[in-house]
Amino acid sequence: MTISIRRLARFSTLGFSLFLMACAAGDPLDEELPPMGDFRLAHNIVVADNMQQVPPSRNATPDEWEEILTSEIDRRFSAYEGDRLYHIGIAVDGYSLAPPGIPIVLSPRSILVLSVNIWDDELGRKLHEEPEQIIVFEGASPETLLVGSGIARNRTEQMQILARNAARRVQLFMLENPEWFNISDAEAAEALNSVEALAEAAEEAAAIEEAADEAADGN
Repeated sequence: MTISIRRLARFSTLGFSLFLMACAAGDPLDEELPPMGDFRLAHNIVVADNMQQVPPSRNATPDEWEEILTSEIDRRFSAYEGDRLYHIGIAVDGYSLAPPGIPIVLSPRSILVLSVNIWDDELGRKLHEEPEQIIVFEGASPETLLVGSGIARNRTEQMQILARNAARRVQLFMLENPEWFNISDAEAAEALNSVEALAEAAEEAAAIEEAADEAADGN
């Protein structure tokens, strides 16, 4: 599997727009958790043995990714007390943790790529045929827009933000399939909109920058 990441950030009016719009990723435990129907977390398994590091990047070991992702999945899903057990399996495919660079001119973004599987314990099988690949961006805050994530944040902070954003993205994937958890259509629609808005807000700066890069490449 080949993973590519844009590394050059352009300094233009976009920078000021991002400064106004971006926000730091908040703690998911401060969010109102959406209903998840029958869901109760059983096993939470994260493996990172076959991950790729996409340069430029700070180093992180498989054990470190497994620990921080397991912790954030537990923090987001362990409060649910539904009547049916489910397992969440995650494989870390690749990552890049932005190193210190030249502010504005060279300011790489951190990224995390995962393959996610959801299992129904009672049925004894996975609920979907192919793993769901999830791409997670670190997002930005005013301080990272000025000096870059690699300067404003240390390695552990970058990993935690990515892991929190990843847990939210995993939940978004689950809510897109409410029949798995016996969630009503009305609850599913409301929950999906809520989590999607939070996920997009947390990663908004990276998405806007990506779109600007593509537009500039087309000129």
